[in-house]
Amino acid sequence: MSDENNTLKAQTEAKIAAGRKGNPDFMKGVDETIAQAKAFQQGANALDLNQSAPSFELPNQHGQSVQLTELLAKGPVVITFYRGSWCPYCNLQLKALQVRLPEIHALGAQLVAISPQVPDGSMSDDEISKMDFLVLSDQNADVAASYGVAWQVPTFLLEHMRVDRGLDLESVNNGNSRVLPIPATFVLDKQGKVTWRYVDVDYRTRSEPEDIINALKNLV
Repeated sequence: MSDENNTLKAQTEAKIAAGRKGNPDFMKGVDETIAQAKAFQQGANALDLNQSAPSFELPNQHGQSVQLTELLAKGPVVITFYRGSWCPYCNLQLKALQVRLPEIHALGAQLVAISPQVPDGSMSDDEISKMDFLVLSDQNADVAASYGVAWQVPTFLLEHMRVDRGLDLESVNNGNSRVLPIPATFVLDKQGKVTWRYVDVDYRTRSEPEDIINALKNLV
C-alpha cells in the first residue's frame, strides 16, 4: 500500500489546491457548478451494484474493435470512464492505475479506460494510449450514457476550455462537445455484474486504486 501522501487522493487534492491559488475565480465556478449538479443528483442513474453491465463494442486507439463480452470471457473487468488525455486529473488517475496494473492482472482482471476522444493519430500518440491497458473511444458517449454517467458540460466550463486552455472539444470529440463522462469506475465480475463502483460528478475526485484492487480481491 502506498504512503498516505502519495495516494491518488493526496495528489488530486494538491492539484485542486494549486488551481485555487492560480485561478480562484474559475475554481469557485467549478465548485458552484458541481454543487448544482449534485443538487440535481446527476450521476444518480449510474449503473448500480448487482446490475448487469450493458455490453459494448468500441474501437481502440488503432481503430480495432473490442467487445466487452470477449473481455469478460477472460475474467473480471475494471471499466473506468475518463474525460480525455487533455484532462490533468484523468492523467493522474490513469498513471496511478498503470502503477498498480500488475496487481490488477495478477487478480485475473483487465483494465479498460473509455473516453469520447476520436481514435485518430493524435489519440494513438498520446501518453495514455501508450499505457499497458485498453484505451477505447466512445465518440458519442453512448456507452457512458448506457452506464448512466454521461454529463452535459456547463457552458462556462466549455468556454474556459476554449479560451483559457485552447481546447476545442468539438474537434477532439468529433462534434460532440457538450457531453463528457462523469469520471466513474466499475468493477465487473465474470458474469458482467457490477460488484463495486465509484461515481462522482466532481471531475476532480477519483477512485483510489487501492479500493479497486480490494474489490477485485473480493472476487477471488
